[in-house]
Amino acid sequence: MRAPGVRVRQSDGEATRRNLADRRMLRTDLGILREDGYLVLPVVNAGEPSRLPGELVERDFPIVKRQITSDYRDLLDWPPDAKALLPRSFDVVGDIVLIRLPEELEKRKHEIGEALLSFVPSARVVGQDRGVHGTERLRSIERLAGSGAWRTRHRENGIEFEVDVERAYFSPRLAREHERVASEVKSGEEVYDLCCGVGPFALTIARSGRATRITAVDANPSAIELLRATQRRYSYGSRIEPVLAPLESFLPLAAAVDRVVLNLPHEGIKYLPSVARTVAPRGSLHYYEITPREEFDRRAESIMRSLGEEDWSVVDRHVVHPYSPTADLVAFVFARSRS
Repeated sequence: MRAPGVRVRQSDGEATRRNLADRRMLRTDLGILREDGYLVLPVVNAGEPSRLPGELVERDFPIVKRQITSDYRDLLDWPPDAKALLPRSFDVVGDIVLIRLPEELEKRKHEIGEALLSFVPSARVVGQDRGVHGTERLRSIERLAGSGAWRTRHRENGIEFEVDVERAYFSPRLAREHERVASEVKSGEEVYDLCCGVGPFALTIARSGRATRITAVDANPSAIELLRATQRRYSYGSRIEPVLAPLESFLPLAAAVDRVVLNLPHEGIKYLPSVARTVAPRGSLHYYEITPREEFDRRAESIMRSLGEEDWSVVDRHVVHPYSPTADLVAFVFARSRS
């Protein structure tokens, strides 16, 4: 059927689908088209083109015979007891969908993959996330549906990041945190982004334009290569100095700077005394950790003892996102008070 549509990059497909659905502009009786790295979403009424989240085009869309749902679980005709085990959430990184599954669903994992491939408009491949391992934080992934490489481009906060979900750490659940930290950087600051992964903190801070220099450090060569690939596409990338090095060799020689970010949730605590010495007087430290919920209220004071000195205060602590039924990823911000 010939109808108007909105043409966007595949990486923006899910956000655009939600935008149009929220505004009741998405046609649910017509299918979404894929066009060489782009998606075309059918719209009910084009209205003012300037109000659309993409390019207005006309296309011949397929008529959808099945009922459109807002929950991928509705696409699986399973018994209620099996359906109750399905995770409610999943991650979308560019055109890649990642989901964690309980052992009880191991034999039905490919059905879940096909359902997600059909449900997420931008999806090219679906993988089972089997967790992050080792000091380089590499993710173990099993393909459930779709095809192609694990490398993609993921857009957040106005930046398209080069990401390879199998070769370097990246989490799409930290977009607001990247922007929040960048908003706190003051004019003229020098910043360390430690264990930077593909550089979302460093690049978001660079985009804000206030830091004079950002040093992004990681021990994973693939992470640094992906950071450099993104860096080259943006003029503000020149503010970032990527450094390939483990913390053990970087920290002893590092000069003190105004702001330090340490996002190493499982192992960061053992580096804190050395990291603390790289924070200049009146500087700030952003530290991320998986914290049991029962310890949230008292954990910041315990962490300060690991900093090795008495001239620190707690500026902020907040939950970034749930990690497990009993723990959260928590952001702690400490200020060094000694002048």
